[in-house]
Amino acid sequence: MIEIAGLIILGLLAQWLAWRLKVPAILPLILIGLLVGPLSTFITPDGSKFIDGDNIFNGEKIFDVISISVGLILFEGGLTLKVAELRNLGKTVRNLILFGTIICLIGGAMAAYYIIGMGVQASFLFGALIIVTGPTVIGPILRNVRPNQNINTILKWEGILIDPVGALVAILIYEFVISGRPNEQFTFFALKGFLLTIISGVVVGGIFAYLLFHLLKKDLIPGYLKNIIVLAFVMLAFVIADMAHEESGLLAVTLLGIILANLKIDDLKKILSFKEDVTLILISFLFVMLSSRIDIADIQLLLNMKSLLLFVVIVYLLRPVTIFLSTHKADLKLNEKIFLSYICPRGIVAAGVASIFSEKLSSLAPSDSNVMAFDAHLLMPLTFLIILGTVVIQGLTAKPIANLLGVTQKEPNGVLFLGANETARFMAKVLKAKGIPVLLSDTSKANINEAKSAWLPVYEGSILSESNIEDLDLSSYGHLYATTSNTEINILACRLFGNEFGKEKVFRLVSPREIQMVDLSKPKNLLFKGATDYMGLAQLFKRTQLVQTQKFDNKEQMDDFIEEQNGKIVPVFLEKPKNVLIPFTEKIKDIDKGDQIIYVKKHV
Repeated sequence: MIEIAGLIILGLLAQWLAWRLKVPAILPLILIGLLVGPLSTFITPDGSKFIDGDNIFNGEKIFDVISISVGLILFEGGLTLKVAELRNLGKTVRNLILFGTIICLIGGAMAAYYIIGMGVQASFLFGALIIVTGPTVIGPILRNVRPNQNINTILKWEGILIDPVGALVAILIYEFVISGRPNEQFTFFALKGFLLTIISGVVVGGIFAYLLFHLLKKDLIPGYLKNIIVLAFVMLAFVIADMAHEESGLLAVTLLGIILANLKIDDLKKILSFKEDVTLILISFLFVMLSSRIDIADIQLLLNMKSLLLFVVIVYLLRPVTIFLSTHKADLKLNEKIFLSYICPRGIVAAGVASIFSEKLSSLAPSDSNVMAFDAHLLMPLTFLIILGTVVIQGLTAKPIANLLGVTQKEPNGVLFLGANETARFMAKVLKAKGIPVLLSDTSKANINEAKSAWLPVYEGSILSESNIEDLDLSSYGHLYATTSNTEINILACRLFGNEFGKEKVFRLVSPREIQMVDLSKPKNLLFKGATDYMGLAQLFKRTQLVQTQKFDNKEQMDDFIEEQNGKIVPVFLEKPKNVLIPFTEKIKDIDKGDQIIYVKKHV
């Protein structure tokens, strides 16, 4: 019990450290796992580990725990994949998925075979395991580096799409490897097992997706049970598929997630949010446990020139070949291609699937397996070497390399709106007309539909959820306008995004209480200088959308003009040359010649 609790607590501690240090969570997860696992043997009197995953789950149980955990992680990944988005992806991303899979599979297999001396079957299995990158490791790097739009889009979508693709390839290669009878590898028997895996996974995944869709669509599940029932369906689909044919469970739940993601389900976002919370706990627990299972002998076995050469070939040869082949006709500059070649961190799916196959193959008798025990024993430590090496090196050096290559994005001038109400839509239209990127977020269907009718980009959901923030591409946005009717929510948003954008770049509406208390010292980040609250602005923008401007030579002229209007106008923005729009707040101190205010007139 103590060890299980310790794994969960240490995993969540690692997630917190990753947030504080702004590094991919995998890095502290693996390091903590190694510290309480193999490295702890140097300081314990009897040479035992502080925590050892093998002692917690014995025999087949550890295989079952890892399998179900990876299955749930893959289901959550499947829920993020939209077929429409796949169709609209550029050739570069599609090529990366295609060529990246083939080059990593064949190149990784050749490297393992010729450099490490692994068998053919195990080498191909290793090549399949290192295909995936994953959004959980790419996301933090992109947020820290802020590369230009081309790089950001390519790496983001590659990470999302390659995760389930790589896992499926690994599953199918594994099935092909173990299905052959002695001296009959890659024959009818192997092909039969290969096809049975696909058929079982597709059939079970499709049936459960159909059942679950109709249960959700017809409201046959109460709201408070939906997340739990979906979780139960995923686990049941996994078990039934695996009973039909071994290793088809992972394929079934991935397809189940993909199918549900492409059907119109009202509560899909809530289900996805719940699954993300479950996945976060599983990833934290799983990575620390898997790292703790590695032995010092495994680490010593990898500390040699062969392992280093394998790492160099996979990271610094295969990746550049993939990028330059995939982007041959793409409109990308050489420095962009070099940076794309440099970034290829591996993630949780690679580690989880490697552990499953390593455990499974190690449990087979040599006469029943096409893979030597030595090869199976190497799969997990070699995969962890690639994961840890790429995350450490690229996580720590991506930003200076991006700066050196000149591929970082200029200070983003886009505006993220909390709320898609009348005020937000009005301000967004003004900004959009000036060529400034905008994104409105709301949970109200009425506001969302109004924003869409006005051809304004809108995110359907709450941006105050950390998981949603990770899903959003914020590379074009550097400011937040909190415009909801709830002052507490607006303040919370400013606090949250103040850490992301900077405290001087977050703004909110004034509350009625702040307006009433005239002697109260007001914050400097209040939109419209805190002169009008949510209700007053809603009524104003319902009545008029007419935008007017007035130029000034200095601040005194502007102040005199506003005073002369005697409250008949509401200044919205201060516009400077080159379409630089600053929200009208108390922060405005200096006016240069030619600056102008953008305002609307009140109906009195």
